Formats: sequence, structure tokens, C-alpha cells
Amino acid sequence: MKSSASVFASHRIYAGEGSLQQLQAEVRRVGASRVAVLCGRSLAAHPTALGLVQQALGEAYVGVFDKVQAHSPSQSVVQAADWLRDHGADAVLALGGGSAIVTARAASIVLAEGGLPRELATHRDESGRLVSPRLLKNKIPIFVLPTTPTTATPKTGSAVHDEQTGDRLALFDPKTRATCIIIEPALLATAPDDLFLSASLNTLAMAISGLEADHDNDLSEALLRHTVEMVATHLPHLQRDPGSFDLRQRLVHASILCGQGTDLTGGGVVTAVSHSLGPESDVANGIINAILLPHAMRFNAQVVPHRYERIVAPLRFWVPAVQQSAAESAIAAVEALLRTLGTPSTLRDTGVKPERFESLAAHAMNDWSLKNNPRQVQDADIVALLRAAW
Repeated sequence: MKSSASVFASHRIYAGEGSLQQLQAEVRRVGASRVAVLCGRSLAAHPTALGLVQQALGEAYVGVFDKVQAHSPSQSVVQAADWLRDHGADAVLALGGGSAIVTARAASIVLAEGGLPRELATHRDESGRLVSPRLLKNKIPIFVLPTTPTTATPKTGSAVHDEQTGDRLALFDPKTRATCIIIEPALLATAPDDLFLSASLNTLAMAISGLEADHDNDLSEALLRHTVEMVATHLPHLQRDPGSFDLRQRLVHASILCGQGTDLTGGGVVTAVSHSLGPESDVANGIINAILLPHAMRFNAQVVPHRYERIVAPLRFWVPAVQQSAAESAIAAVEALLRTLGTPSTLRDTGVKPERFESLAAHAMNDWSLKNNPRQVQDADIVALLRAAW
């Protein structure tokens, strides 16, 4: 067995009916008194969501920045940081999905460190190595109230989209990890069904990528195997009963497990390519991940076929009866699950143009997620993957 290092950060997680009642005590615990809410306009305009959060915060509520945008554009992150500074916020509450959570983390970095996201992001040094700057200044506490099953919830990385260059800017600071996560059924009910489906598919793709990765860590494997089993079990049931708080809460739990597990394993080629494709497509990242996933599994299976034993087991109810290799069975099981969910199966349905494949591949090659992909990836491999998925 290979040597390994497993660093698990502590999380204070409250889930279920009435969980919001814990918020004021958690705010006091970190010594905060001026909490700003960051969310998108749809949640800010929701008839009950923001009101519930404002009531839960009480006198600590200082206002809402409601200009969070999909993919966390650099400009909106800077605007959020300026807003936090202008309102004297000493804590921030991210309300919503991955974009709200990432924007809150990135804005807290910009607020503390100064400068622009590009200046604070991971970059390649003179030798070509990816290097993350040491962001040493203290960051304000972050509370997360997820409305979707996003793997961003427990993480510390912040992926910001540079609108001018199209680059994905990765900011990393362990001090931006959520001090408290509250999973409140009334807030989960605000997410549209298609958004919940997409976020859950992203969880599935990331968990499988983590299980494919080059590691020998029983702890991360346990987290990610259970993630795959939870999504494969509960997501089809949620489609039949979309209003189920229980199923929604279980899928949010799965996304947290996935976030923790992939902290140890990293991502993979699906994550890198979807990060590049996302800002150019007309559909959510999770749908893109689902389209790419079987093709990426075929690509990686050529070098690590033995690792698919740990993917087949949690997908056992979707594996075809015909005897195949572990890799073939796992891929067939994923395809069967996706057919049942009725997700798009080709990139031509997403608005991405084939003439952009080379440029998208170049952006994906700079993505940190490729670091732990089990098979070395070149630009031509990504173009071939995109064409296969087209």
C-alpha cells in the first residue's frame, strides 16, 4: 500500500427542520456581529428565502449582495469584495449553489489580500509548475447555506472566471473553508428541479473521477464510493418525487462527502474540461459533466482498468447482466443511469461549437484538476474527447 496523507478539516454541519435556529449561536461563536449575505438575484427575489435568513441572523444582518453570477466572474467577485468592505462586514453568508459559495470565498480573499483575482490565483512558474501563492492574511468567517447539492460546500478552492481571457483562475486558501454549514429544508425547496439534477450529476462525475485518480487512500475511497451509491440510489427517486426534502437533503450530504473525498484525490479530466466548457455553454456544468463522463472513463480505463472495481460496486444496480470487464461494466452502468435520468447525451445540445474545441482544450490544459488524472493528458486528447462527446 502506498504512503498517504489525509487531512480532514472539521465541519460544523446542521441539517433538517429548524436548522436555521443554530445560526445566531454560530455567529456569536466566531465573534461576528455584521454578517453580509451573498446570493444571486433569483434567491434575493424569492418570496421567503432571504426573509428566513434575515430572521435567523437577527441584528447581525447588514444586507445582501445579490449580484452573484454563474461561474463567479472576476468582476462580480471584486464587486462583492468592495461591497463587503463598504458595509463593514465581519462575516459573510453564502446562500445558494456553487457560484454563491465560490464568490463568497474569493471575495473574502480579495477583501483581505487586496489586488485582483488574477494576481492572487494559482499560476505556472518559470519551470512550468503550477504554484499557489501563500495567502497569509486572516479571512472573515464564512457560513454556507446551500440550496443545491454542490461539492463546493466544504472546499477551500475558489474557481473564478476571467471574462477577458476566458481563463479559469484558481484561488486557494484553507482559511476560507466554511466555519458552519446549515442544510435547511425550506431553503433546499427553493432550487428548481433541473438545477438539483445538474448539481447531483456534478457530484457523481467528481466522485467517479476521484475513484479513478492515482491514489491508494482507503479514507477517500470510502467517502467517494458512498457518494456514488447515494447519488445512483436517490437521484432517480428524486425525479419521481421532486418535492422530497429527505431526498434533497441526502443528495446534499452526498455532495459534502464528495467535496471532502476529492480534497484528498483531486479532480480529473472531466472536471478540467467542464470548467473550460461551462462559461461557453447554454447548460449547467453538471449536465456537461454527465455528457463527458463515459468518454473520460473510456480514456482513463486504458491505463487503470483495475480501479473500476471500486466504481462498479456502488453502481451495482445499474450494471448490465452481460459479463464484462470492471471498466466496461462501470461505463455501461453510468450510461444506463444517465439514460434513466433523461440527460442530454451529446455536446451538440449545449451550444458549444466544434470550431472552439482547440481553444477550449488549451484552457483546460491549465486547469489544476488535471494534476491527478490517472492518464497523462495532452491538448489533442482533450480535442478527441470533445469530438467523441459531440
